[in-house]
Amino acid sequence: MDARLNLFASATAGKAFKHVMAAGMTVRESRLPITTQELVSLRVSQINGCAVCIDMHTKEAAHAGETALRLHLVAAWREATVYTEAERAALELAEEGTRTADGAGGVSDEVWERAARHYDEEQLTALVLHIAFMNLANRINVITRQPAGDYEVGRFH
Repeated sequence: MDARLNLFASATAGKAFKHVMAAGMTVRESRLPITTQELVSLRVSQINGCAVCIDMHTKEAAHAGETALRLHLVAAWREATVYTEAERAALELAEEGTRTADGAGGVSDEVWERAARHYDEEQLTALVLHIAFMNLANRINVITRQPAGDYEVGRFH
């Protein structure tokens, strides 16, 4: 499969991505655990059908020490017993934050309160920004049909 656009050759995309990637790095360097960030990245990308991001974040998570079992179960995290309560709260917030068009009220108060039990305000801020960043990246990649399978760990860090 060929991409519809070569985003790396575009001056406009290059300017925009410079800022987007800087914002993403700020979140990456936050106190939100990197394993939580990668699990959220993977789940949001699964929901949005973004193959290139699934490729990237599966490999980045494994490189960060995530187990194959936990990676394989992200799509069914509600029924899996391998995630902490904090990770489950982050995944639930990520799902509701990604599926805003599917629910009348966006993120429910109950989901927000569960996340707030496990993360302080700075971590919640990082988590919300991370969810939004992943949705942006997914949409760009899905619209332009970026191919997956050849991502190398650390390419964008």
